[in-house]
Amino acid sequence: MLIADKKRFTVDDYLMLEEGTPFQLINYDLIRSPSPIPIHQVISVKITQAIANFLDQKEDNGFLVSAPMDVMFNDVNVLQPDILYISENRVAELVKNRLEGAPDLIIEILSPSNAYYDLRQKKDIYEKFGVKEYIIIDPVQENADLYLLQNGVYHLHQKAQKNEILNSVILQGLSIELTKLFK
Repeated sequence: MLIADKKRFTVDDYLMLEEGTPFQLINYDLIRSPSPIPIHQVISVKITQAIANFLDQKEDNGFLVSAPMDVMFNDVNVLQPDILYISENRVAELVKNRLEGAPDLIIEILSPSNAYYDLRQKKDIYEKFGVKEYIIIDPVQENADLYLLQNGVYHLHQKAQKNEILNSVILQGLSIELTKLFK
């Protein structure tokens, strides 16, 4: 059976795809996305750079990467968050040929083609599998929502507008000036 003929996909099907193919496996579905819009990429670079500089100052040897990077949550969910961080003490546990398990922090930047998945399906998966902090950056509304996992459920911890500062809980002391992101 050709992979295109299947209705429900698993990680085995996903791993048959050519490396670099723009797919994610979300609840048995292979979801294809076009490349991100320019503002998405600019924001991604700025946030990744801010976090990397923060980690260097703290001499934190955690694992920080930006997309594309597969994160295998289970046999039917392999996602590619825009930015993720794994604390230093969990790197050996999660970083193998692929990332296997929930990172400590995930950041998604909304684009017209991915907003539904980031706000609904992916958020639910991150919550279910225990991502401790989930940040959603909205370039159109020029704001950010920071969710914290408490007792297995996400709670909105901070909603920051364009002229405000977003403060990470997982990375204590990391403050991101949203004005600098949305220039």
